[in-house]
Amino acid sequence: MYYALVILAIVVCVLLGLIILIQNPKGGGLSSGFSGSNNIMGVQRTGDFLEKGTWFLAITLMVLALLINVAIPKGGVVNEQNNEIQKQINKPAPASAPTTLPNLPADSSKK
Repeated sequence: MYYALVILAIVVCVLLGLIILIQNPKGGGLSSGFSGSNNIMGVQRTGDFLEKGTWFLAITLMVLALLINVAIPKGGVVNEQNNEIQKQINKPAPASAPTTLPNLPADSSKK
C-alpha cells in the first residue's frame, strides 16, 4: 500500500510539472509584452482547463502526502538498519586484542 501511494505521488508530481510548464504565463514580466496576440484567439478556454487540472493535481498531491504519512510501515527498514548499527557498536572487543599499552623500555638517549 505504501509503495503504491509513493509511486502514485511521483506520477502526480510529473503530471503537475508538465501541466505547469504547458500553461501560458499570466503575470507580468518579460513575456507579457510578446504574448499579447495569443489571448485574442481564444486561449482562455485552454487556460481554464489547465488551471483546473493544476488545482486538481495539487490537491491530489496534498491528499497523497497525508495518506503516505498514515501508511508508513511501523518498524520499517530504517529501524532495522539502526538496530544493525547498534549491534555493531555494542559488539565486545575480541579477546586477542591487548587491553593495556605495552611497557616501553626506559629512554636510553638521555645520558
